[in-house]
Amino acid sequence: MESLAALGSSPPTLLRLRVSAMPLFAARYAIFRRVLVKLQLSLYSDALIHRQALGMDIIFLRDLRIDTVIGIFDWERRVKQTISLDLEMATDIRKAAASDAIEDTLNYKAVAKRLIAFVEESQFQLVETLAERAAEIVLTEFEVPWVRLTLNKTGAVRGAKDVGVIIERGVRGPD
Repeated sequence: MESLAALGSSPPTLLRLRVSAMPLFAARYAIFRRVLVKLQLSLYSDALIHRQALGMDIIFLRDLRIDTVIGIFDWERRVKQTISLDLEMATDIRKAAASDAIEDTLNYKAVAKRLIAFVEESQFQLVETLAERAAEIVLTEFEVPWVRLTLNKTGAVRGAKDVGVIIERGVRGPD
């Protein structure tokens, strides 16, 4: 305030009110920040507890190779091509870990056998359609709440090692 007066002009009344209110504002802002941080920590803690309660573990299958008819070109409709599936499936493994019984877990062999049977018989044109249908099977038939599925159509594009789609379906749980 004094520096403005030294310049030969008196500050407007509104400016004086704002400057005089600054310490009060700063104190209220500091309190607000502390409350906000505590609230964020509380929410984070609640999310961790909820996540632990859900038991979001991942069972995965990598490079499940299956021969199928897939593609839009005439030659693709006449031959089987090999696709590769990678799956990550959310589940709670604690019961299975405690009992050491296959009945208490997501049986990845059963998932693989079901997908092999389905994919071998399918004749979709698009990898997107095949990926959606395979994800639906995992979610509905195996009661998985979340799945990430990578479908790779190796050799589909000259010069590219891998071509395909990655989809996530369902609800993984709080992060």
